Amino acid sequence: MKTLVLLFHPDFKTSKVNQKMYDTINGMKDVTVRNMYELYPNFKIDVKKEQKYMEDADRIILQFPIRWYSSPALLKQWEDDIFEAGWAYMGGHALDDKEFTVAVSFGAGGYEHGGYSHYTPHEILRPFQATAYRIGMKFMKPFVLTNVMRMKEELNNQISQYRNFVSQKLPELDDLG
Repeated sequence: MKTLVLLFHPDFKTSKVNQKMYDTINGMKDVTVRNMYELYPNFKIDVKKEQKYMEDADRIILQFPIRWYSSPALLKQWEDDIFEAGWAYMGGHALDDKEFTVAVSFGAGGYEHGGYSHYTPHEILRPFQATAYRIGMKFMKPFVLTNVMRMKEELNNQISQYRNFVSQKLPELDDLG
C-alpha cells in the first residue's frame, strides 16, 4: 500500500511531538512524507502536483497539531484548493475508495463530554470525516494523541506506535464511529 503523509505544522522546527512523529515514519518503504509548510510557505499550492501525489497513493494521512479546535491555516487552504469540483466530486472520482485519515496531536487533555474541552477528539475531527465521504474516500480510524504538553515517557511510547499506524490495516469508521 502506498501511503502519502501530508505534514501541516506551521512551526515544525520547534515542534516536539510532530517532529518525533515525522522521525518515526520518515524513510519507511512505500511511505511518502511531504512537509507542506516547507513546500508552500507563501500558501501558493501547486494544485496539479499535489493532486498527482494523491492520485498515486492508496492512503492519505494528514498529520497536524490541533490548535483552537481546528487545523492549521495552510491545511484549510490546501483543502479549498485541492478538492476541486470535477476532480474530487461533482463528476470527479480521482479519490474514490482511497483511504483517508488524520494523525493529530492535542496539547491539552480533557477531550471528553463534561471535560475541559467538552468534546471528544472524534467530534472535533468530524469535518474531516464528512469531507472524506463527500469526495468518495473511506475515512479510517485516526491516530490521536491528547495531553501531549504534559506527557513524557508515555508520549514516546505512543509516538512509537505511529509507525505501526502508518503501515497497518486500519478500520474504517462508520457514520457514527
